[in-house]
Order: sequence, then structure tokens, then C-alpha cells
Amino acid sequence: MKITYYGHASLGIEVGGKNIIVDPFITGNPQAAAIDINALKADYILLTHAHGDHVLDVEAIAKNTNAVIVSNAEIATYYANKGFNSHPMNHGGSWKFDFGRVKYVNAIHSSSFPDGSYGGNPGGFVIEGEHKNIYIAGDTALTYDMKLIPLRTKLDLAILPIGNNFTMDVEDAIIASDFVECDKILGYHFDTFGYIEINHEESIRKFFDKGKDLMLLPIGESLEL
Repeated sequence: MKITYYGHASLGIEVGGKNIIVDPFITGNPQAAAIDINALKADYILLTHAHGDHVLDVEAIAKNTNAVIVSNAEIATYYANKGFNSHPMNHGGSWKFDFGRVKYVNAIHSSSFPDGSYGGNPGGFVIEGEHKNIYIAGDTALTYDMKLIPLRTKLDLAILPIGNNFTMDVEDAIIASDFVECDKILGYHFDTFGYIEINHEESIRKFFDKGKDLMLLPIGESLEL
């Protein structure tokens, strides 16, 4: 499994011979100017919620790739009504796709489209594939629901927001990593704008002091599990 960071909360995942894009907000992010969305491959687009900084490039990428949009029922229906391929899910449900199993799990946040349309309830994803399992938290507060994840799935990586103000901060993300029983963390949803700027060295040190590994990938770089 290969995971590429496209800035903010945008990810590319290669797993089981398929390409997945998560929460594409690229063209609106000056820090991701080197990423060409027209060059991205996508069999699936996973969306945690409907905010503009998570869905900005969905339609452009879906038009280019004919990708299946996977999200909650409201978001999937929103795009299906525009003629896009979609797969609706809801909290606690899972589905076996051709790259692995995906479960839609709870997140505490808000969710509405930039045009004001209702975006359903926000969520995160647990992906089980190629003998490696990951948790993509989405935008969320720290929640006890995270403790449910390791009851079903042993994680190899947890992808957690750490930017504070709109989501968890670093300290809460450390607790979240305890809840999901995973000490290997990829941080995201930070530095895109002033409200969520972080001190990189301090954040890494705080995780290290708890015996955990926080990775902060430069935009465009990847890690492999």
C-alpha cells in the first residue's frame, strides 16, 4: 500500500492495483501548486464530508477518470444526481470493494457543500487491504468512538488531523492514537491557512515522547506500508 500526500487533507492511495483519491482539495491550495490534478489516476474518490476544502476537485477528477465517488448517502446522492458514479455508505457500514474492505466510521465535525446543500454527517474510513490496514479520521474532534476501531481492525497506520481550531490538536491526536491502538501516525489537515499552522518539530517531539512516530510528509511525497 502506497500513500501520497497532496496537501491539506488530500491523499492518494495505491492498493490492490487500484488508485484512490481522498478528499481532493488541490487546485485551491497554493501549497499544492506542483500537483497536476489532470495527471492523477483515480478508480475511487473517498469523501469524508462535504466542505469545500475536501471536495473542491471532485468533479474535475471524476470527469477525467470516471472514478466511483464513495461517501455517506447524502454526498453520494448529490454527485449521482449530477451524473457521476457513486457508492453510498453510512456510519458503521462496510463494503468489500475490489481493492479491499472499507468501513465508514464516526467523526465529530460538520458537513455542508459550498452551495449550501446538506452534506449528511461527517465520517472517516477504515480501509483493510493487501494485509495492511489504515484509518483515515477525516475532520474530527477526539471521540470515544475511536476506541471501537481496534475491536475489529488492527491498524498499521492512523491518518489524523492535527491542525487544531477546526479539528483535534496534537495533544488530542496523541490520545486518539492510543484509542485506535496505533503508534504510527500520518498527520494531516495542518498549515494550509493561518488557523491551522503548527510547529512541526514540537509536534513530532510530543509524539516521540509518548513512544509514537508522527510523520509529516512534504506535499507530493509518499510512504509505503
